Amino acid sequence: MEKVLEKWTSKINEMVIGATKEEGGTRSKKVHIGGETTLPFLHFEGEIPYPPVVALEVWDIPPEEWSFISEDLKEVVNDPLLWAKKVEEWGADLLCFRLASAHPEKDDTSPEKCAEKVKKILETVKLPLIILGCGQPDKDGEILLKVSEVAKGENCLLGMAAKDNYKTVVAAATYGGHSIIAETPLDINLEKQLNILITDLGFLAERIIAHPTTGGLGYGFEYCYSIMERTRIAGLQGDKMMAIPIINLVAQETWKHKEAKVNENEAPQWGVLNKRAIAWETTCAVGYLQSGADILVLAHPQSLINVKKAISELMIKT
Repeated sequence: MEKVLEKWTSKINEMVIGATKEEGGTRSKKVHIGGETTLPFLHFEGEIPYPPVVALEVWDIPPEEWSFISEDLKEVVNDPLLWAKKVEEWGADLLCFRLASAHPEKDDTSPEKCAEKVKKILETVKLPLIILGCGQPDKDGEILLKVSEVAKGENCLLGMAAKDNYKTVVAAATYGGHSIIAETPLDINLEKQLNILITDLGFLAERIIAHPTTGGLGYGFEYCYSIMERTRIAGLQGDKMMAIPIINLVAQETWKHKEAKVNENEAPQWGVLNKRAIAWETTCAVGYLQSGADILVLAHPQSLINVKKAISELMIKT
């Protein structure tokens, strides 16, 4: 019986994160993503040259909003450099450094101080870096201008570039030779529009990765999944502005919710918090793998183990 296969006309852009000594950087390795010519894990239908990769988050201040993480990783959360070393030991593909202290409602750390923190992280670990600001667009633009300077030549992934600050973030990334995360609300048209605006500035589409601000498991997951899937299909059908790899910040959409905070004494019907919270992060991540995620950003080391195991199994060609 003849197999009926979908024939796509295009492929997803390839991206490299990190630069080794030979390329002017100091990273121990590079991470490749993208290049797919088929939907996730349909190996019989096209090529998937690189498996999805997994990053672990490190904050420059303790993540008090993530009570379970703060407790379970209490030996490292007060020391970002020690935390970063552990992330490398745990086997993450990348390190995601979040400059949370810079938010005006927290420590309002200056861009210069943020740059110093990034420099220390670069000196401490050799993983390719994702560098995130504090989530306040104007401040993030200022932060990333300074961060880009100290990380020049390291080919980092900077975020977030949003509609209110994309010009500044593009300027920062261009100067330092970095790629950027383009963040939009969960709307395929807004996603495409931002990519067009960024490339209109002369920034290469091949250096953009999309963050469609997806929610966590139980918080509109099916809708998030469908938008990501539509994005991937549009890219494979030849829309150059949608042929962009996708990143999901699973940690930030898991650990802030009650399902990953409330202990078994308060909600015995939910089961033991330790197992439940990790399962919540793992399940959310594996779901997004199926809809086209190229990079997953997690927080718990056990989730990292679980998700990397799932990726290995899904990458087996049958």
